[in-house]
Amino acid sequence: MRILNMNLATCTYPIRIGSDLLKESELSTFVSGRQVLIVTNETVAPLYLIHVQRALAVFETAVVVLPDGERHKTMQVLDLIHTEALRRNFSRNATFIALGGGVVGDMAGFAAATYQRGVPFVQIPTTLLAQVDSSVGGKTGVNHPLGKNMIGAFHQPVGVLIDTSVLQTLPARELSAGLAEVIKYGLLGDVEFLAWIESNIDQLISGSIDVLEHAIFHSCRMKAEIVAQDEREGSVRALLNLGHTFGHAIEAYVGFGNWLHGDAVSVGMVMAARFSCYLGHLSESDVERVRYLCLSAGLPVDPPKKMTPVDFLTYMAADKKNIDGQMRLVLLYKLGNAYIEPEVSQSDLMELLIACCN
Repeated sequence: MRILNMNLATCTYPIRIGSDLLKESELSTFVSGRQVLIVTNETVAPLYLIHVQRALAVFETAVVVLPDGERHKTMQVLDLIHTEALRRNFSRNATFIALGGGVVGDMAGFAAATYQRGVPFVQIPTTLLAQVDSSVGGKTGVNHPLGKNMIGAFHQPVGVLIDTSVLQTLPARELSAGLAEVIKYGLLGDVEFLAWIESNIDQLISGSIDVLEHAIFHSCRMKAEIVAQDEREGSVRALLNLGHTFGHAIEAYVGFGNWLHGDAVSVGMVMAARFSCYLGHLSESDVERVRYLCLSAGLPVDPPKKMTPVDFLTYMAADKKNIDGQMRLVLLYKLGNAYIEPEVSQSDLMELLIACCN
């Protein structure tokens, strides 16, 4: 097992990474009270719920099984978690456990942030995307028809338990979606890691656990370092949104859940690279390198066929990084060096969108 520590001004917690961790006694060390609410979904519960229940057999446990999918990441479904905790008379010493992918983690975390004004929670991510990104850093929330993750809270977990063996049951398409976030870390801040991904892409997409564990560890370390500098996304943490402004617009346009988040981020990263090239920072060969790597990972690189520049602008206008109506984007000075463009030119952006949507 490999351990990273998230060191924040407000708290410190471990990120434990290894194989078969769910079958060991690690989980109980995160629970301080006697009550535990396990939040999972219909896909994950038949596979891994029993392992978590056995690890927590000495505690008073309850389970909430949510419907699976991004389209269920709503306030209405969130209420199922609060209702079960209230029905069972769980106190503010109860611990919530998120067993699932990014949707489960975001919703269980938001429920924990808001139940009795905040209870502890543990992240047990079961998808590659959640393991390398959404489970670390304390962002929680739900979607709104007008924007992704627009309702939420910063609420740090007391621990993150990343069991790499669960990736053996992950569908290939979900694995590829997770690789989009891995590629993101190379693009935004570590060109050597980017080259490592390129050299090991075949092993990554084939599900080699040793290679995936290295990718997970390195990604989590990068995220932990960035979040430690800026817990509430006032500055450098926004760099982690490389590709996400375009990607979130795609997800909102097609309807949440109709595109995987990683697929949308992949397209968004290619679009960000193209815009960076348009602004004179990247070369055409740099853009092709990004595009080829995403394709090699089994990811899409072009927007939905019927999505127009106006569609993009409509949904991008609701992005959380925008300030006082001014659109901001995460772009690249060069591969491995991202920056936040504080005043995006609407005319330049429209030219990019016209080129990408044709």
